[in-house]
Amino acid sequence: MSSANNVLHQLEDILASRYVSRRAEILERVTDLFVVGSGQFNDEHVDLFDHVLFKLLDNVAVAARAELGSRLAVLPDAPPRLIKLLASDETIAIAGPVLRQSDRLDEQTLVAAAQSRGQEHLLAISGRKILTEAVTDVLVDRGDQAVVSNTANNNGARFSDHGFSGLVTKASDDPGLALKLWSRPDSPREVLVRLFVEASDAVRNQLASAGSARAEIVELAVAQASGHLQAAARTRSADFANAKAYVEQLYATGQLHEAQLHGFAKEGSFDKVTLALSLMCKLPLDVVERAFARKQPDQLLVLAKALDLSWVTTTTLLFMQAHVSGSARPQLDQHLASFTQMQPRMAQNMLQSYRVRQSAAE
Repeated sequence: MSSANNVLHQLEDILASRYVSRRAEILERVTDLFVVGSGQFNDEHVDLFDHVLFKLLDNVAVAARAELGSRLAVLPDAPPRLIKLLASDETIAIAGPVLRQSDRLDEQTLVAAAQSRGQEHLLAISGRKILTEAVTDVLVDRGDQAVVSNTANNNGARFSDHGFSGLVTKASDDPGLALKLWSRPDSPREVLVRLFVEASDAVRNQLASAGSARAEIVELAVAQASGHLQAAARTRSADFANAKAYVEQLYATGQLHEAQLHGFAKEGSFDKVTLALSLMCKLPLDVVERAFARKQPDQLLVLAKALDLSWVTTTTLLFMQAHVSGSARPQLDQHLASFTQMQPRMAQNMLQSYRVRQSAAE
């Protein structure tokens, strides 16, 4: 620690200098002392540097502040108060390196910068090694295409349900972002299914507008493509494999009933619920998954009525469907009216038409 003490003596000499007006020169000298001794200082020493550098930073030119930020950003023991000040600077040349690299920034500081600064600052944040859910929520909400794409491509980024929902919305008309979302190993399967449905709708509307005679052909082609992608998503999911074995065992032994389906829905298990409905309705799993990913729950209500499910179970399924599709809280009064008025026979006929339509597509 003798070298650290020697540095402190030098620091005292600098502060005693009569040439305090030469702030940039002194700032550089103090920074040199800290960089050379980085890793040898205790908390008290770091606090002292923090105090001195913070004061010296006043009225210093942008270039000097930017140089300071660039040098301190990579140091694990950089003065914390100073780092936060640099990170919040409105000039990207100063804030950028710190926002992108400094491990001394806490989540609250990053969120504040992401909420208040422009796209260049957001882009710098999106390149950090680690991004928490609170930070990515803001990046996805406020970021432009470059920011959102860079965030989605960051393997160290973690996303909340809200973040994933925002990514799906923005990916529905952005093929590059859609591919990045598909490639992320942490993308939940229900998110990928919703992505397929919303992107498919966009493609279908665009192509179908060229001629109504081709609309049915286009819809069929898109549905088949989505089916292949959904199958690929299942293949890479260990959770799906476990759920499939469990639900199929219940079905094979005659133990798969409404009570089990209701329990799966209360758990929020997308895999178990869709597998159970697929077996109970005798429908391909692709069809059931897409019923959950659509914004409107009409098809799900048909399946529930055809199976003679109670309104309690149906309500639980509707809340789950709203979560998967990114919709607002379901309008239960309106859905109850539709569910009550729907005749079981009509629902069973519609379910049969789903089966026939799917058989024709295979």
